Amino acid sequence: MKDQKHDKPRRDFLKTTAMIGGFSLMPGATSGWINSSVMNATAKKADGKSIIGAYGSWAADLVHKPPLMSYRKNNFNDLDSWKNEALAKTVELVSPPEIAEIPEISIDKKYQYDGLDIEEISWQLPYGNRTEAILIKPQNNNKKLPGVLGLHDHGGNKYFGKRKITKTSDDQHPMMAEHQKNYYGGLPWANELAKRGYVVLVPDSFAFGSRRVLFQDMAEIPWGDCSTKGKSDHDPEKQENIDVYNTWASAHEHILSKSLFCGGTTWPGVFLSEDQAALDVLSARDDVDADRLGCAGLSGGGLRTVYLGGLDPRIKCAAAAGFMTTWLDFLMNKAYTHTWMTYTPLLPNYLDFPEILGLRVPLPTMTLNNNQDRLFTLSEMKKADSVLKEVFAKAGASENYKGGFYDGDHKFDVQMQNDAFDWFDQWLKG
Repeated sequence: MKDQKHDKPRRDFLKTTAMIGGFSLMPGATSGWINSSVMNATAKKADGKSIIGAYGSWAADLVHKPPLMSYRKNNFNDLDSWKNEALAKTVELVSPPEIAEIPEISIDKKYQYDGLDIEEISWQLPYGNRTEAILIKPQNNNKKLPGVLGLHDHGGNKYFGKRKITKTSDDQHPMMAEHQKNYYGGLPWANELAKRGYVVLVPDSFAFGSRRVLFQDMAEIPWGDCSTKGKSDHDPEKQENIDVYNTWASAHEHILSKSLFCGGTTWPGVFLSEDQAALDVLSARDDVDADRLGCAGLSGGGLRTVYLGGLDPRIKCAAAAGFMTTWLDFLMNKAYTHTWMTYTPLLPNYLDFPEILGLRVPLPTMTLNNNQDRLFTLSEMKKADSVLKEVFAKAGASENYKGGFYDGDHKFDVQMQNDAFDWFDQWLKG
């Protein structure tokens, strides 16, 4: 497989994103930070250094190893009772806001493209801007098909959401064509999965696309301005205007996260609620078999897969790409390369990061990792893979977990897509 680690667009992307979200991955940051030797099964550095200086080893030792509700602990022997207890604690800490009813759906546009039936749909949640989504399925299908929720990435680009992994005409925004070239092997993977016989729903997630924070809705704060007042060109689709918005939205991310904490919820909790609402929409369709549902995504979509796949048993098959490591990796090495959207306060006391996805055991689960992914430490990615293998083995379901490692930097390329799609075929069509 071609290693694209030194590709300039990818390098530029990694420098300006955090999941990449509101922080920079500084040039050369991976050199000297990743230590392959693991001391006492942790990511502690031999020289005692960490991204929080001399406090790293102390902070790393605050958490029980394994965490309090890890299924790997000897005191958990009954799978069902453990899942009930661990799920309850995780939901308590994630604190997803309640969305009580399946939202009413508006079909805004229907058409065909590249052998696919496409619907542009939308719905109104109890808060915020209307959610827009793209639904893709095989053309002229007349039977129930498996349904997959396609979860778009972060990419340091909140102006776009659903368009990152779809293509609905030959007139594609050039920024999205470049995005798909760099991170998806040039393919809109949601389209490619639909061609294999799936109904794929791709919604804009919280703070992205149609759900993004609009500057004109902001109360005055003493920094930052992405308004178009006084500018000669107000076209929001121009790259220079999109770049201005994304720079502002990146700087605003920590404010949004802290405000959610003050509201008694978390960013993963909001993601979870909104992705579950989208799953309600998908499963209620006449052309979808609600007993055969899956979800997948890269990076920020991989993060959303971890939480949605781990906490919603309707997801019968899950594939998380480019987002699997340990809490310790974030603590000691990589928190600066990741968005505020990743973290649930206090959850590391109870589960390691891969064990959130492991809550779905024994349901089929796949992780896809890149050996040169600069957003994570390779030794901790492998440790996370080992944790999931251990969880599934203890549940007597080793064959239901598959972890893959691929050469290259942060991506979900054609080979990885094909492996994930084969995994869906095996479990949702078999």
